[in-house]
Amino acid sequence: MTGETEKPLRKPPRKVTPAYLQRAALAYLERYASSAENLRRVLRRKVDKRCRLRGEDPAEFHEMIDEVVAKSLKIGLIDDTRYAEARVATFRRRGGSARAIQAKLSAKGVDRTAIAAALEGEESDEEQAALAFARRRRLGPFRPGERAPYRDKDLAAMARAGFRFDVARGVIDADRDDERDGP
Repeated sequence: MTGETEKPLRKPPRKVTPAYLQRAALAYLERYASSAENLRRVLRRKVDKRCRLRGEDPAEFHEMIDEVVAKSLKIGLIDDTRYAEARVATFRRRGGSARAIQAKLSAKGVDRTAIAAALEGEESDEEQAALAFARRRRLGPFRPGERAPYRDKDLAAMARAGFRFDVARGVIDADRDDERDGP
């Protein structure tokens, strides 16, 4: 014996139908907030997998996917503007910079104008987000012990997170007592 076992033959999955796509979209949207483009990508991945197992061409179903996404938009299950605003608020609380937020939302397929509208008037939030990031990562005034030898590393961490140099420097060089009492 070679130790190899034969896999039992599996029955191919059912054919892709509009009802299947609608159920898949609803199941996904019950668990996750999504942009229209992200939902389209999720449904395409599902269709691609099913078509690969059935030996069909997934391009036949792209129009069906677009119809499901359009229907979801029309009935209000997905709204890119609302999605962008909610994600911006979440990322800001966690210490996300405007650049990092733009990159993450763009990766989810949110339109640039929706991202810009969600970030509009957020200049003071950039400093608050930088403080939250520094607190979470224990940088600058939140670093225990001696912090001077780590100043450049802390500034580099803030830069990699997407914060402007002036914002990063303001947070890293801030007095320890002032920042610990902050939000």
